[in-house]
Amino acid sequence: MRLDKFVSDAMGITRKDSKNLIKKGLVEVNGEIIKDAGFNANETDELVVEGKRAEYKKFIYLMMNKPQGYISATDDHRQKTVLDLLPENFSRYDLFPAGRLDIDTEGFLLLTNDGQTAHNLLSPSKKVGKEYFARLEKPLSENDIATIEEGVDIGGYVTKPAKIVQESDRECVITIVEGKFHQVKKMFEAVGNKVVYLKRISFASLPLDPSLSLGEYRHLTEDEVKIIGGSY
Repeated sequence: MRLDKFVSDAMGITRKDSKNLIKKGLVEVNGEIIKDAGFNANETDELVVEGKRAEYKKFIYLMMNKPQGYISATDDHRQKTVLDLLPENFSRYDLFPAGRLDIDTEGFLLLTNDGQTAHNLLSPSKKVGKEYFARLEKPLSENDIATIEEGVDIGGYVTKPAKIVQESDRECVITIVEGKFHQVKKMFEAVGNKVVYLKRISFASLPLDPSLSLGEYRHLTEDEVKIIGGSY
């Protein structure tokens, strides 16, 4: 790939800024200063920018604490999307949400440009767990819990077995392995209840980082990327 793109992706800066660094002789490839922005660089090349080693990352994985009021999409002319919460320099990576959270649902949303890993995480056959904290309109009975855990009809589809841990009469943590449209809300509606607040607190065995405020994000660590089956 062109060296200016290589530097741009590795440093998280604009192509214009990367070209300026190259022109100033501040970029080395395999120990040699390169001033040609069109130089053909390889992912395995050793890149040094302003005296510091930089690593090219083909794939990006972000953990976001999604706030309410944003839709899980890449572009929309009427609603704000989760990508609107990211700095402009991320636009070059073609990120997309792996799965979705409703506009009024908060919590863990994975943003990536790794299509294969996203597909694996979302495939029903993989049974990847998604854990939600739910606050309900009415008290949740033991019978309600047993019914939901066995699987309920949410409109032409019977959900797979779920797990519910009750935290109070109107609060619980529910774990599911699917991601149907409005699924958690519909599951509680199936037993005559209503979700008034919903937050995803873990995805694919990764808990939401408690240090992330609503709207904030961070890169997954190397170990976390391995857990979800990605390529670091």
